[in-house]
Amino acid sequence: MNLSNLKPAEGSVNRDGKRVGRGQGSGKGGTATRGHKGAKSRSGYSKKIGFEGGQMPLQRRVPKFGFVNINRKEYQGINLDKLQELVDKKAIKDTVTFETLLENGLVGKNDLVKILGRGELKTSLKVSVHKFTATAKAAIEAAGGEAINL
Repeated sequence: MNLSNLKPAEGSVNRDGKRVGRGQGSGKGGTATRGHKGAKSRSGYSKKIGFEGGQMPLQRRVPKFGFVNINRKEYQGINLDKLQELVDKKAIKDTVTFETLLENGLVGKNDLVKILGRGELKTSLKVSVHKFTATAKAAIEAAGGEAINL
């Protein structure tokens, strides 16, 4: 240890910096480090999201087209082969509910679920979720199961 590497104890020094805007004698009075005039010098100033200094923002420069339906409902699709896989792993026995799919990590807690028709189902299952495709419903019923809409 020597004089060049002495440091105060951890947490003993607490300087929050110089207080600005507290009179000319402080050396940081007047404009209080904000410069002269302009929006940034005013109180209450906050830059808008996407503001590019007056240049037309990217969001407004890029052309937009088509139609976006704000009422669209997104469904999390689960195929029949995935259900069969769960049966083979003995994760599910005879009933499939939203809760069992949630426990097995196939869906999120706020998802809407739709059963899709890829693959084949060999076991009789009672499936209750939000939606089914026509082929999935037919395959579940053909295997001796039941498709129930929530």
